Amino acid sequence: MSKELKLGIITVGIIVLFVWGFNFLKGENLFASGSRVFLVEYAKIGGLSKASPVTINGLKVGKVDKIEFDTSIERRGSLIVTFTVENEFEFSRKSIVKIYSPNPLSGSSLAIIPNYEGETAVSGDLLYGEMEESLFTSIGERLNPLQQKIERVIVRTDTLFSSINRVLNENSVNEINRSIANLSGAISDIRQTIQAVNTMISDNQENLTSTIKNTKKITENLSKVSDSISAIDFGEMVAKAEEAVGNFNQMSRKINDGGGTIGKLLNDERMYDNLEAATKELEELLRDIKLHPKRYIHFSIFGKSPDPYAVEIKN
Repeated sequence: MSKELKLGIITVGIIVLFVWGFNFLKGENLFASGSRVFLVEYAKIGGLSKASPVTINGLKVGKVDKIEFDTSIERRGSLIVTFTVENEFEFSRKSIVKIYSPNPLSGSSLAIIPNYEGETAVSGDLLYGEMEESLFTSIGERLNPLQQKIERVIVRTDTLFSSINRVLNENSVNEINRSIANLSGAISDIRQTIQAVNTMISDNQENLTSTIKNTKKITENLSKVSDSISAIDFGEMVAKAEEAVGNFNQMSRKINDGGGTIGKLLNDERMYDNLEAATKELEELLRDIKLHPKRYIHFSIFGKSPDPYAVEIKN
């Protein structure tokens, strides 16, 4: 074998190894057989790129071949991801292909979540795709409302400071200084008043002590009076009063009904007339005794008979 032939064979081998190594570094295995190609559609791919790895349960089984826009009218703007699975591991068409980030510092990858129900997926099938939010995406979505609130607070703070700058001109500062001086004077007056009150209290300590003691005694006396009042059986008093009122009402009814002497006097006219006539006769008798006592009381040493009684004729 000539040197030229050996050199040619070596050169071809180097070229083949270079091509294989280059494709191997890109994730392609030229010597692999039985590769299957699948399609999946996404609204956004979140950092997924060509040659991104495809895994099943964490094991790399393929790579992303290409990413292109969907040109159909119904799905215009969507992204079609074509990827290759070199492993002969079988899964159904119901399996999910999810975009995820293994860690915050790496790019996105495809993970096949296998489902074994239904028909087995074959090369060329369109699978269902999902996207898992990355840590940075989740944090960003949560920080967006906070960022908006912070921006609003900053704007309001800037407006507040602008208003303060407009208010705090030279005249306003002088007015504020005068107000502070007046406030200081008022505080000084209040302090002097408090000192005067303290002095007055100190000078009249004995009188205040005596007043407090007297107040205490008055309070104790009021407490005793209150205890005495509380000890009175108002229920018994009310019962006795009701009994007295009942007796009076009963007596009034008897008088009205003509019962007893008083009732007869008040209600029996005949008895009243007799009593009035007897009173008149008694009055006449007393008058006659007064005018002619000898008719009723006589004392005679010689046994003289009394004068006969003559009826007095009234004109």
